Amino acid sequence: MKDMTGADAQLVSTGLSRRHLLNSGTALGAYFLLPRPAGAQQQGHDHSKMGLDPGPIIQAAAAAMDMPLAEPEVRRSVNGVLNTTLSCRYAYRDIGGQRLYLRSYEGTSHGPTLRMKPGETLKIRLSNDFPPNRDVLPKDMALPHQFNNTNLHFHGSHTSPSGISDNVMRSMVPGKKYDIEITLPKDHTRGTYWYHPHHHGGADVQMASGMTGAIVVEGDFADVPEIANAKERIMLLSQVVFDGFGMIENFATLFPETATRFLAINGQRRPTIQMRPGEVQRWRLVGSQYQDDFNIELEKHNLYAIAYDGIQLGAMQELKTLLVAPGQRADILVQAGAPGTYELRALPFDQGHPSPVGPLARVVVAGDPMPMKLPAALPKPPFENIKDSEITGRRTVTFSATNPEADAAGHWQEFTFLVDGKAFDPSRIDQRVKLGAVEEWTIRNTHFHDDHAFHIHTNPFQVTRVNGKPQADLQWRDTVIVPRNGGSVVFRSRFLDYTGVFMLHCHMMNHEEMGMMQTVEVYKE
Repeated sequence: MKDMTGADAQLVSTGLSRRHLLNSGTALGAYFLLPRPAGAQQQGHDHSKMGLDPGPIIQAAAAAMDMPLAEPEVRRSVNGVLNTTLSCRYAYRDIGGQRLYLRSYEGTSHGPTLRMKPGETLKIRLSNDFPPNRDVLPKDMALPHQFNNTNLHFHGSHTSPSGISDNVMRSMVPGKKYDIEITLPKDHTRGTYWYHPHHHGGADVQMASGMTGAIVVEGDFADVPEIANAKERIMLLSQVVFDGFGMIENFATLFPETATRFLAINGQRRPTIQMRPGEVQRWRLVGSQYQDDFNIELEKHNLYAIAYDGIQLGAMQELKTLLVAPGQRADILVQAGAPGTYELRALPFDQGHPSPVGPLARVVVAGDPMPMKLPAALPKPPFENIKDSEITGRRTVTFSATNPEADAAGHWQEFTFLVDGKAFDPSRIDQRVKLGAVEEWTIRNTHFHDDHAFHIHTNPFQVTRVNGKPQADLQWRDTVIVPRNGGSVVFRSRFLDYTGVFMLHCHMMNHEEMGMMQTVEVYKE
């Protein structure tokens, strides 16, 4: 691998033996069917003759690292409607010195950033331009399958989960076009959200390929000049993973805990972020990584959190490190220090297995000073705390899993990931909640090996306890880490406005794809 840092080398070396064990059985047969490894000289290779017609080929910048941070294309609402298209297709991309051939939105490393306001409607004509699936539906729907079916989830939104809205039960098959229409209520929280595929069976493969994009619901902190005047950056965090042919065509490419090759922001390996001394920037961090937590540090700088999961905080949090689980978002302010070059990096973190580490970006502080201030105070947050007197019901949900005895060498089919002792079944309703209920849920994690990232659609929740310890800040979230080996999280949520069927699941997508998901039905009598 080109331009490998020490941290990257350690990351890759820990995964080679297990990846080779899992993939070597199919490597020879695939050699003559799939593209040559990244970096091989293979001009004029025609994928359309293999049934993998990518459509127009998108050529990415060839530079491996240290190029200026590039942000995705921005598409904005006009007269209350954001009307756009999204094409799902294969594309060539050069990432970190590796030439890859992956599924994509619009042929780019991440989809366009969508910007809209509360009360507006998002209309998307989604075209599934993937080739036909090469497998049939399995008897066990908890198994990964049919990687080219898709749909679209507006992660974190409080909107209808039914019809052609944010409905993750829809199946969008190759060769067809689909309309999506999602209307936000006028009082929707303003902040950082994102979109990604959620078709059970192939969502993990598609997200690991970079099929994610940011959504900004505009207007938060508009009355705080220190934030409103700060330069804003969209930063989608990702783990770059691929097989020996620069593709993801087998679930075994993703499942080993050491599969990640390197880390990226906006599809770039260690890009450069320019700042001037004293400048304050707002970074909208999107946890679009497919599997692992990122424990983020900016060398010799503090990070100032102002919002989590699209919901404003009532007070700024000063942090040395910031933990971002898959699915979570964090809006942070960064104030540049003295001239110099500083590393933004992922530090070691034990989530039951070592999370990936290594460089994310370089922050170069240079030029004339730009004296700016951090806000002295933040406005009142959008939600009122949920009081004991509001609670209408309580329930417990348990995440569990089984591992083979020789975990390090186990094939993914030897593992099971369950909720309440059952693997996901899309035809079964697991939780029924009456519209208007205000409930307290306890999420338990009996899995001795891994933390899990609990996420529920449609309604955010307020975290009150972690491992039995009361939480002083009572954060509102839509995704939260549930500690392993008997750990627990207690939260409260108001089930308001929308009926229909949606999901709760682990947002470590390997786990979701292998069964760690349930359906939730909100009903009206």
